[in-house]
Amino acid sequence: MKTKIITCCTTLLLAATLCLGAAEAPKAKPSSAEFERMKTLVGTWTGKTDMGEGPVDMTVRYRLLAAGSVLEERVFENTPNEMVTMYFDKEGKLALTHYCMMGNRPAMNVKSSDAKSITFDFDGSCCTIDPKKESHMHGMTMSFVDANTVTSSCKAIMEGKEMPDHPVTLKRVK
Repeated sequence: MKTKIITCCTTLLLAATLCLGAAEAPKAKPSSAEFERMKTLVGTWTGKTDMGEGPVDMTVRYRLLAAGSVLEERVFENTPNEMVTMYFDKEGKLALTHYCMMGNRPAMNVKSSDAKSITFDFDGSCCTIDPKKESHMHGMTMSFVDANTVTSSCKAIMEGKEMPDHPVTLKRVK
């Protein structure tokens, strides 16, 4: 009888410990300095861009997902041209996958960074885009002007030719 009580109490204690442990969030891996800087963008941003057809209002939303290990960027939300970019650390360095209105998903890695900007370049090793034939986003520079102002400039390749940049300045919505 005593053994049954001890076994029952031990089982209950083990079950309670497992339940408490399951409620705890997993510990985040250390992030790159560039990913930590990108995390400061969480929130809503607005600006205007001109992609050759006149100025267009733009709203960009950033949010953290997966216990803070992924930053999601949404542009042209709730429209047929909505695009999503996911920023994450890959082997300790910032990378992104861009889900584009052109129907493809180019991947990029950090090419360079300094105190004010992060520059990404196309990573052909992990996507099926042929840069000489398929139109796609090939690079991007994110410049951090101040805590409430950023400028983004994308390099697009259209039918094998590099297109002029169309930078957009975004202001944080408070």
